[in-house]
Amino acid sequence: MAMLAMLLSLGAAAAYNDHRGHKLDSLEREVGRWTPQQVDRASDEQLVRLNRACRDLMMGYSALNGEKCIFYAHKALSISEPRGWEEANADAFRYIGQCFWASEQHDSSLFYYRKALAAVERMAGNAASPTNPEGYSEKEVDDTRSALYGAIGNLYNVMDSIPQAMEWYGKAGAIFDKYGWNRSNAILHYNIGETWVELEEPGKALQAYEKALDYAQGDSLMVAMAQKGLGRVYMMKGRTWKALRYLRQADEYFSSHEKEELGFSKENYEYMSSVLLAQRRQLMLMVAGAVLLLLLLVVFLALLRKLRRSRKEHTEVSTVLEEAIGDMHSGARNSLLSVREKEILDLLSKGYTSPQIAKALCLSPETIKWYRKKLLVKFDVSNTVELISRAREDGLL
Repeated sequence: MAMLAMLLSLGAAAAYNDHRGHKLDSLEREVGRWTPQQVDRASDEQLVRLNRACRDLMMGYSALNGEKCIFYAHKALSISEPRGWEEANADAFRYIGQCFWASEQHDSSLFYYRKALAAVERMAGNAASPTNPEGYSEKEVDDTRSALYGAIGNLYNVMDSIPQAMEWYGKAGAIFDKYGWNRSNAILHYNIGETWVELEEPGKALQAYEKALDYAQGDSLMVAMAQKGLGRVYMMKGRTWKALRYLRQADEYFSSHEKEELGFSKENYEYMSSVLLAQRRQLMLMVAGAVLLLLLLVVFLALLRKLRRSRKEHTEVSTVLEEAIGDMHSGARNSLLSVREKEILDLLSKGYTSPQIAKALCLSPETIKWYRKKLLVKFDVSNTVELISRAREDGLL
């Protein structure tokens, strides 16, 4: 809302000034001294100064007291309207509209903005200027017009008529570009970025903030504001590292101007805190994901190992069954030994244990035990010692 109000009062020819620098009490006393009779007798030069004082009070109270703002706007109009001073008229009508905008009286606000638009068109139509015999310059007309366009855009913005708001913002931006009023354009596009953020349109908001940053170069406050906006958008997108980079850049300015920009500094700090919290959560999720992936890998490797062992055991069992069937067909107790049986018998004779034989032949210990039992049966012996002795007697070792 603060930046919307700033956009309402954009003065392109000079930096934004809310006129609180004026001593409003003394200015009010000065204006209060004028009686209707004195006004009637005053020269144009005096009336121009009085009108300017009334508008200074109008602007000074715009952010402090809406009723007083409207009062002095009407007082300024009582001087400028009868004399056709259209720049002053447009100025006063715009501020009255701004006061109604601030109090959410949208119909009344639009009514006065339309009156201001009509005054601007009369300015462009060679209306008389109280200070310049040649009338209003094109730049003066565009200056007044651009501030009004921004105000109307803000009105449609708060009325949620976003297409109309963007249309009026575009008109204001075109005038700012025409004269190179970059600060005004920076404020405008920052304001547009805020609108898109509220509408949860991060892509459009990102474009607006980037434009604001481009226009803001050389203006430290607006650079920081644009960086804050970019940080907020990247936070919405979940790109926390990039968000934190922009927010830290903005914090460099806000931290050194904390007294002047306390509200913005606090807002930026809250965004930084949210981003750091989101980063912590992301890191925790990454660690949890890595642990889960590692566990899945361990389980996969264990299953793979078990599968290989099962295949190996299946192959061994098939071989053993084939040999057993062969033995049954041979019918001989001392039939020729298989290659595998000879290998095992040879290793047994050398003093190998079952685990050692299993490792040497790349078989499971259970398979080796099965072969040893089979050899005991074939040689009709009861232990390994007898088995070795019988095999030597038969010339098999």
